[in-house]
Amino acid sequence: MVKILTLAVLLAISGCQTTKGSFCAIAKPVRLSEAQVLQLSDAEVKALLAHNQRGQRLCGWKP
Repeated sequence: MVKILTLAVLLAISGCQTTKGSFCAIAKPVRLSEAQVLQLSDAEVKALLAHNQRGQRLCGWKP
C-alpha cells in the first residue's frame, strides 16, 4: 500500500515539472546593423531589446 501511495505522489509531482520551455527551442537573438536600428521606431527597439534580454536570462544568450 505504501509503495502505491509513494508512486502516486511521485507521478503527481513529476506532472508539475517544467523544462526550460519552448522559448529557448524556437527563439533566436535579433541582431541588427546600426543602419537597421536607425530605421526602427522607439517601440520596436524597446521590443527587440526586451526579446534579447529575455533570451539572455532564460537561454544564456551572449551579447
